[in-house]
Amino acid sequence: MNLPLLSQPPTCGESELWCQAVYDWTQNAWLAGYADLLIAKPLQILLVLVVAFVIRWLLHRMINRLTQGNGKPPKLLAPLRERRGDSLTSELLSERRRQRAKTIGSVLKSLVSFVIYGLAVIYVLQVLGVQIAPVLASAGVLGVAVAFGAQNLVRDFLSGMFMMVEDQYGVGDSVDLGEAVGNVEAVGLRVTTLRDINGTVWYVRNGEILRVGNSSQGFAVAVVDFPISHSSDVEKAIEVAGRVATDATSKEPLSKDVLEQPQMLGVDQITSDTVTLRLTVKVRPGRQWAVQRRLRVEIKRAYDDSAIEPPYPNGRPLPPNTVSTN
Repeated sequence: MNLPLLSQPPTCGESELWCQAVYDWTQNAWLAGYADLLIAKPLQILLVLVVAFVIRWLLHRMINRLTQGNGKPPKLLAPLRERRGDSLTSELLSERRRQRAKTIGSVLKSLVSFVIYGLAVIYVLQVLGVQIAPVLASAGVLGVAVAFGAQNLVRDFLSGMFMMVEDQYGVGDSVDLGEAVGNVEAVGLRVTTLRDINGTVWYVRNGEILRVGNSSQGFAVAVVDFPISHSSDVEKAIEVAGRVATDATSKEPLSKDVLEQPQMLGVDQITSDTVTLRLTVKVRPGRQWAVQRRLRVEIKRAYDDSAIEPPYPNGRPLPPNTVSTN
């Protein structure tokens, strides 16, 4: 069906340029009258979408470059605080940085996409002549409803984001999260994964982490307690333990983990059965347990050689009114 041609030019509205151009091309007054709806507005919408896509692509590309270290620390982490222990190997440190940069980068890319596409939708609605105020009000009410229904999920994401930015812990750290204690294997925005000493993998929601004890930052302290019997010479036991600990920490393999000389604190506790002595050593983060175990072996051997008796000889409590002999 052919549209009638009108010899009289149509009355053009806002898009007078397009209206006149269509009339000159087609000599059709009907098409020229709807040039704004059929040509001008679709081109404006297409231009808005193309510009939004290009800006999003450029920003995502920039974020990807900032999160890729290529063998070096990612540039995205340069302005952020980093807390890492010296005990981390280069492989663990690289994985820690990679996960942290990747997670923060994914958040930034999602935020960029949301803002750019949101603005693009608003411009498209304005081009179509839709009132923006009621739409924004409805979106605000819907957002509040969704946030209220998914408040636990939102809390997990916000907590994970703050932990990432503050670098409270990372891959390879030994942490105490309350119910779960172990080495961190992965850190995400919603869940932290760690493995305990028994090999069990724990998945802890970030929103439920109320406190974090990190044993892999700065330095650690190896605390060694060793009980002796009441009949033992306490001064001699203190002297032997201090001397043995100093000798052991000045040699391999403990010397590479020890940061300061051992400190003999003396008697820490007295009970009806035992006298407990305490010794502390400042060590590299995460190495306190290995140092403690080695010092216990060395002090136990020295006590046996020096005839310093344990509280329960042969593993049994002493009978009442009985003095043990070595």
